[in-house]
Amino acid sequence: MNVLVVTGIWPPDPGGPASHAPALAAFLHGRGHAVEVVTTADSAPVSSEYPVHWVSRRSPFRHIRCALVVRRFGRGADVVYATSMIRRAAIGARLARRPLVVKLVSDEVFERATRSGRYEGTLDEFQSVGGVKTRLLRATRDAALRRARHVFCPSAYLRDIALGWGLDPAHVSVLPNPAPPMPPLPSREELRRELQLDGQVLAFAGRLGPQKALGIALEAVAAVPNFTLVIAGDGPDRAALEARATGLGVEGRVRFLGSVSREQVLRLFRAADASVLSSAWENFPHTVVEALAVGCPVIATAVGGIPEVVRDSENGLLVPPNDVSALAAAIRRFFEDGALRRRLAETAPGSVAGYTEDAVFTRIEGELERAVGR
Repeated sequence: MNVLVVTGIWPPDPGGPASHAPALAAFLHGRGHAVEVVTTADSAPVSSEYPVHWVSRRSPFRHIRCALVVRRFGRGADVVYATSMIRRAAIGARLARRPLVVKLVSDEVFERATRSGRYEGTLDEFQSVGGVKTRLLRATRDAALRRARHVFCPSAYLRDIALGWGLDPAHVSVLPNPAPPMPPLPSREELRRELQLDGQVLAFAGRLGPQKALGIALEAVAAVPNFTLVIAGDGPDRAALEARATGLGVEGRVRFLGSVSREQVLRLFRAADASVLSSAWENFPHTVVEALAVGCPVIATAVGGIPEVVRDSENGLLVPPNDVSALAAAIRRFFEDGALRRRLAETAPGSVAGYTEDAVFTRIEGELERAVGR
């Protein structure tokens, strides 16, 4: 089977699709399938054992160019698999006359409205509001998704949202993000020395954008003394977050590492006491599974699909979104209760034991083969 993987981001970019797409491509390649990738990038992406074709994000008419590149390489494929750029993938796949399978990672119409400042409410509330531009974006999104032979959603929460768009329930299923295979990791003490971590440490990894609401986490740092927050990742909000840390007087307790590899993220989580996720909205973040897999409890907001994997007081702590006081109280409780800390850390790896890449990617492989065979 020849598979064309379409993703908006690729390493070294941070973010879920930049973790999922290379891992799936490597799995399919290892299973003997021919794989090619189409992505966008600011500069040449990381090379791989298979071709990675890219369109510059600074290119004029880049959306049209992406669709045409998908068409070009889709003609040599049996099936197109998209984990973002769904409209462009759908247009390119249709022009190439190839079936399409989609992994839906978010409601990108909502994300656009939020990033632009046109909307400040919740994802659930957004489903019933919107002007002319929003209705147009929804219509084109839904048309692209209806063309897909199958749509995977990482959480039951997002599946319910997607079914509200009129998708056929028979063609939409829940498939959680997988835990990564564990590379050999040094002991926690060795990693702390390597990363120069002392005392109590929380870690965050991901794209620094509005979705992650890291300003809330920084305010919690200011409210709770005697711990350090280490932030791995980059994005449009980095400069503003660095300035916010300085304004709050916590710049000495917040470290910005910039973009790091997925293995380095795992090393950071293994060394930290807990992972923190202050997101305003989420689907099913890869970093939650990554943290739990290495024994790092998660302190997170109870939004989207997060409660489907983080269980309060079992493998992490859950708080309401946009609530500095609640997040600060959870952090304070975590560090003051040694028995709680040990229990959460001991429970974390087993809580995601069933989320293996082999199990998750085998399901995707099966759906791709069914799409080809129809």
